[in-house]
Amino acid sequence: MLLRIEDTDEARNRPELVDLIYDLLSWLGIDWDEEPVFQSQRRERHREAVESLLACGAAYLCDADNQPVAGTTLRPGLAARFRMPAGRTVTFQDVVRGDVSFASDDLEDFVVWRSAGAATFLLANAVDDVDMGVTHAIRGEDLLSGVPKVILLLEALGVQAPVYAHLPLLVNASRKKLSKRRDDVSLGDYRARGYLPEAMANCWAGDRRTTSRSVPCPRSWRSSASRT
Repeated sequence: MLLRIEDTDEARNRPELVDLIYDLLSWLGIDWDEEPVFQSQRRERHREAVESLLACGAAYLCDADNQPVAGTTLRPGLAARFRMPAGRTVTFQDVVRGDVSFASDDLEDFVVWRSAGAATFLLANAVDDVDMGVTHAIRGEDLLSGVPKVILLLEALGVQAPVYAHLPLLVNASRKKLSKRRDDVSLGDYRARGYLPEAMANCWAGDRRTTSRSVPCPRSWRSSASRT
């Protein structure tokens, strides 16, 4: 099992929240096999990927007004956008949804490098998935629309995208998407209210039977955690 701390948003990074992630995973009986990977410590690797995109023409520099800027070298104050190819249909097979297609003409030139000097969440995740050997990305369906961008980005970098499985979102009693501002979504809150770790693990596993927490997780499955 691999653990990745997705901390590309420096404004919201707080060490105590990372400690809470460790604490709650341990409470569930979930351990990881290697040192946690912090995306904030991989900035040079992300920069290298963006520079590769700029060099091959798959990305371009832009200023604060989103106007293209000549050159292929990242500089302070400039962002980099992926150059969306025209007339492409991006099709992939989702484990849950089957064949999914997007037209590139419906997608914008998206930012891969911020003017503040850091990669965006999408670029960092795509590169780190490849470097960490992730073969299957299992996540919520709200991230489905970002897949064609990742596929085209990785194609430009000359690497293959992982297999995707997009799961239905969790909803509350009113059938609305769970919200941090409105609903009980913190694992720590459930622990404080007396819920057992076995109960929480069974709930997430979709199994009402008693489930052992010692079942190994395939290395190819991504286990990433965000500080937000």
